[in-house]
Amino acid sequence: MTNKITMQQIADQLGVSKYVVSKALSGKKGVSESTKERVIQVASQLGYFAQSSGYLKPGRTSREEKAQQESDRRQSILVLMPNIRFQTRDSVYWGRILDGITSRLEDKGIGMIIVMEQKVDSFMHLLKPEAILGMIGVGEVASGMLLEIHRLGVPMVLVDHEDPLIPTDTVFVNNYDGMYRLTKHLIGIGHRSIGFIGNIRYSQSFFDRWNGFRIAMEEFGLWSGLDHFTDLESMEHFDEPIKAWLQRCKKQRTLPTAIIGANDSIAIDAYRAMRELGMDVPSDISLSGFDNIEDSVRHYPPLSTVNVPKEALGARAVDKLLERIDRSNEPMEKILVRGEIVFRQSTAPVKA
Repeated sequence: MTNKITMQQIADQLGVSKYVVSKALSGKKGVSESTKERVIQVASQLGYFAQSSGYLKPGRTSREEKAQQESDRRQSILVLMPNIRFQTRDSVYWGRILDGITSRLEDKGIGMIIVMEQKVDSFMHLLKPEAILGMIGVGEVASGMLLEIHRLGVPMVLVDHEDPLIPTDTVFVNNYDGMYRLTKHLIGIGHRSIGFIGNIRYSQSFFDRWNGFRIAMEEFGLWSGLDHFTDLESMEHFDEPIKAWLQRCKKQRTLPTAIIGANDSIAIDAYRAMRELGMDVPSDISLSGFDNIEDSVRHYPPLSTVNVPKEALGARAVDKLLERIDRSNEPMEKILVRGEIVFRQSTAPVKA
């Protein structure tokens, strides 16, 4: 018989206390997001989430215990987040969504199994449709995995991702609307030359944000093609390409008066690049991001941004999945949650 994986084993592997592991796995406060991510990853690798209880509770026969275990497993939701480490350098965004999922499932008395497996074959070995109520995918999930889940008839909801091959419910922040309103605000305080930085092919969210920016600029007659668009080819090491773009604009005297990053991490790298080039924010260039991650307030000046209600996205995904389980024949829905603009000191009116 395979030995049961314990919290102590997870703690020993990470070099932390069992108390820290317990708090991280239960979603309680007091543990940093980076530690929580490491705990979840190691727990997943060791098989902690997939295992069944290996002990008998007092007063139960082995048959009764087995029946209870089967019932408990059937009351669980599979949370699939295979690319969480690669979707952005700042995993706090995804951790907050997971917090929302965890909290809502606890309120409903439903268990959760977290899977970070990236290979379809390995994932299918773990997946037991008869043992779960449904699946929530967080961030980008490979089409192969989604096709297999769909083929098995498992109800599912995707958060911040959609796949044209898979008919399923999705939950997004309203990326288009948030970026559209942010761009209109900058135009409203006098900016006529605004730059956008980001890889719009990276995700549907980035593409929607780009469209919100572009349409707002077009409505005010400020769109001039791709003059103020910097297309980052990857989601890592933004500093150098942003710095090169700024230097080119400075040499050509085409520097924008404001820059918007497709997310906060990109905007923060732009801030660093501007500082290295001797540019001041917001005196020389106003700067804004999107997502409202914790790092957005750890720099001076604090970054203007669009707050994504991350916990609400996770909670809404749970609600939608339970609705889908109860009413499987209803039309699929794309749910858009409104984001709110957060005005901070990194943006200012254009100097007269």
